[in-house]
Amino acid sequence: MKFSFKRDFSNILTLSVSKWQIKLVLIAIGIFIVVSVVFYTNYLVEELIDRETKTIKLYTEFFQRCLSPNSSIEDIVFLKENITPTISFPIIITNEKNEPLGEDFTLNVQMDSALSYIEKHRFLVEYVQKMGASYKPIPIYDEKEKDKLLNKVYYSHSKLVDNLNLFPYIGILVIFVFIFIGYIAFSNIRKHEESKVWVGMAKEAAHQLGTPLSSILAWIEILKYNKTDPISIENTLNEMESDINRLNTIAVRFSKIGSTPELSKVNVAQQIESICNYFEKRLPHLGKKIEIIKNLDKSIFANLNIDLFGWVIENLLKNAAEAIESKSGFVKIKLSSIKSRKKIVITISDNGKGMTKKQKRQVFHPGFTTKKRGWGLGLSLCKRIVEDYHKGKIWVKDTSLNKGTTFAIELPSIIEK
Repeated sequence: MKFSFKRDFSNILTLSVSKWQIKLVLIAIGIFIVVSVVFYTNYLVEELIDRETKTIKLYTEFFQRCLSPNSSIEDIVFLKENITPTISFPIIITNEKNEPLGEDFTLNVQMDSALSYIEKHRFLVEYVQKMGASYKPIPIYDEKEKDKLLNKVYYSHSKLVDNLNLFPYIGILVIFVFIFIGYIAFSNIRKHEESKVWVGMAKEAAHQLGTPLSSILAWIEILKYNKTDPISIENTLNEMESDINRLNTIAVRFSKIGSTPELSKVNVAQQIESICNYFEKRLPHLGKKIEIIKNLDKSIFANLNIDLFGWVIENLLKNAAEAIESKSGFVKIKLSSIKSRKKIVITISDNGKGMTKKQKRQVFHPGFTTKKRGWGLGLSLCKRIVEDYHKGKIWVKDTSLNKGTTFAIELPSIIEK
């Protein structure tokens, strides 16, 4: 038989939120942060430039007062002690022809002290040209002759503005680095999980096939021992046929993983009864006395894939039986309907060891198991079969340490008229 679970294998154990959804959310958050940082930084830059512009205008006003014959010593002191210390950006004062007046008429302009007078002047001229390209100089006119231009005050923004302008680019780079690292991390996690799924599927297949194969080997030994007893031979052959059918069922189940299974109208109680009967015969292998108590409404029908649905019930029964650590116990399975909601509800309860709150949250996660030799794939497959293939719901209804656990399955029902 050709298995089809190669197709879209990475989706076998789909969680409630897919990795692509997580990636899209991270990208959206990254874009939001980048846009927010850019807008807020631009706002800060504009506010800072506006404040510096007001400061330079105030500086120019008091500088003009100081040039006036009517200026007082208070104006000069106020300019030097109250305004000049607040200026963190470069200023160069020139004559009306844009010629710098010299080093003494500059502020926050760093020059090499070893330069000659001519070199310093050339440096200031070039600096003035750069300033004029960014900001329009503030003119200073004669108080008496209002049209007579005396000086110009050239200025530029502070280094803080330059740093703020660079910040969005640095932020974008950092965010993209984090997104790249996150993408690599998610890709590695995905590869690791896919690897775990392949290993888990291989082990699950070996485990599923191992039980009926072991039974067949045992029946062969019984045949050898009772080869002269026709009745024993007939009974043994019937059991062997049952196990061979079981092998075929397992093969069919695996072939339907990853593909869209066909659903058909079935009597749910009959299917559960059949699974319980098969399972009850194998219970003695666990070395415990476990009673399966059935409470099944035989009038309930639903659209099911018999093979996959049987896998779910069988897995839950097996887990319930294995959770019972004492020499005896019980597993209760109940089938009922909620006609007002057009739903059927199946509950499987045991009086086993129960689960902690943490185990309850993780029980359907791929790879999670409380068994010493388990690989944590069964309940993950059950969740996919119930929720993805049958549009139902499976959850831990109740659990308590050393008292037991109840799993619940809710599926759409067919109302019989």
